[in-house]
Amino acid sequence: METLALERKQEQNRQLRERLMELKKERNAIVLAHYYQRDEIQEVADFRGDSFLLAQKAAQTDAEVIVFCGVHFMGESAKILAPNKTVIIPDERAGCPMADMVNVDGLRKLKAQHPNATVVTYINSSADVKAETDICCTSANAVKVVNSVESDEVIWVPDKNLGHYVQQHTDKKMIIWEGYCNTHDMLTVKDVEEMKAKHPNAQFVVHPECRPEVVALGDFVGSTTAIIKYCKESPCQEFIVGTEDGTGYQLRLDSPNKQFHFASKYLVCPNMKVNNLKKLVKCLETMQPQIYVPPHIADQARQSLERMLLVK
Repeated sequence: METLALERKQEQNRQLRERLMELKKERNAIVLAHYYQRDEIQEVADFRGDSFLLAQKAAQTDAEVIVFCGVHFMGESAKILAPNKTVIIPDERAGCPMADMVNVDGLRKLKAQHPNATVVTYINSSADVKAETDICCTSANAVKVVNSVESDEVIWVPDKNLGHYVQQHTDKKMIIWEGYCNTHDMLTVKDVEEMKAKHPNAQFVVHPECRPEVVALGDFVGSTTAIIKYCKESPCQEFIVGTEDGTGYQLRLDSPNKQFHFASKYLVCPNMKVNNLKKLVKCLETMQPQIYVPPHIADQARQSLERMLLVK
């Protein structure tokens, strides 16, 4: 019975992939997928990447339609950087709880209290918040971005854990917003210690969105892309991974002979996993849901994203 169900699923996926190829051609579309997406989506994407790489791809593409397989704020970033393109996402319910933890009113109040501070906003935020921001960053370039600003004081939103990590690598005074990523923040020291006891030869690689005491245990700390690169190039054959489990697709692809153990079974972002192959094909058929950012918000937000892309 199970075999039959699996065969049916495989046949359905094969048909969906064929239909996707037709639609991409027809619509002149490109599929961008975040590393935290389901394997079935990463397999068919034109580009896989973290939010920084995908923002760059969105800004550079010649395609008329961008299908963004990620969460809502990522689709917004693509639309802001490529205003003349049509940007669609497979499911508009793919939100980001951390992005929702910061609002414009709260940020404006903080700016009024610290008028000389530069606002650095993690890309995991809404277009409205980006419009109130001096410069955006991703986990891949957060330290570089903070060190690139002229002022001595930085208002950092919304991720306190990443903010704490950046604080260790800068002389700037940081005023840190109290947001966090639900998925990364769940990982505890106990989880990591239990995994290390089970896999004593494994190195622990960890994302700086995890809690500071968890990050402190890392043999390597870095963004999703940095973790993938490190694991690929490292002579070590076994890793305990402290980031979202979708990363496993690229890790296994790059290093099929290495072993990867996720530090907790809870390292799954429910919002990222809302998207699937069926929804991806449907959104290209219907060209819905489309991402819309009001022009005045987009114009202001674009400046903060473009400043980020200029930081080398």
